[in-house]
Amino acid sequence: MPETTKVTLPGLDCGLCGFKHCEELERELVLRPELLKRCIQISDDRVDATTANASTLPGKDLPPVPVTPVAAGRPRPAKLAPFIDTLGRDFDFYLEHFPEDPGPREIIIPHNPMITRELPVKKGDVLIGRPLGMSCGCPITHCGVAMEVDQRTGVIVWCVTGPLAPRAQGFKDLGYYIAEGYEGLITEAKSEIRIGCRYYFQPRMCMLQWRHSGLVNFINRTPKGLQVRLEGLWIG
Repeated sequence: MPETTKVTLPGLDCGLCGFKHCEELERELVLRPELLKRCIQISDDRVDATTANASTLPGKDLPPVPVTPVAAGRPRPAKLAPFIDTLGRDFDFYLEHFPEDPGPREIIIPHNPMITRELPVKKGDVLIGRPLGMSCGCPITHCGVAMEVDQRTGVIVWCVTGPLAPRAQGFKDLGYYIAEGYEGLITEAKSEIRIGCRYYFQPRMCMLQWRHSGLVNFINRTPKGLQVRLEGLWIG
């Protein structure tokens, strides 16, 4: 087996390689080791692919952070420092997506709300767009599938999924949009989550693995974790 297939993948599940989870890519590497170059997290531009481990990641020297379990969920990759993003900044919790959804649930409105009617956008449509300015200002074009559509106001609830569906099926382009809120699950956190408080968090499937900030304005305790809605979003 080629040496490159023995490299431990980062476990970030960012999806940029075309696989939903790092484990799927790892299995495929047994037969197709050349696919390793798809992992931008351990590319030559980030860290040496032959030495990718916890010692090369931001936050490696920080002391352990106390964690409050909320409910059983997908564990954090052990090689990552607890609650540290790829720029070395700490945050309070990971935001997981609902198990029944194909990806993180985001509430958005196009900069021109009329686009929702003009395209027109319907439930199940594959969409692309980029959150501009104060609504996060993320440099990555987001791709997803529409879950709820309000033709009157232009507000769309979609699940962000990654670029594979638009490439395979085509898409409707929203252009720039405002990210109004996120909905998801918290399965573990550094401290008690309280309604009306602002927290740093990281969407589990964020391709950049950057921390976000949002105000928690809805909490519902479920067997799978805390169901929350966060609004007033920004990155950093």
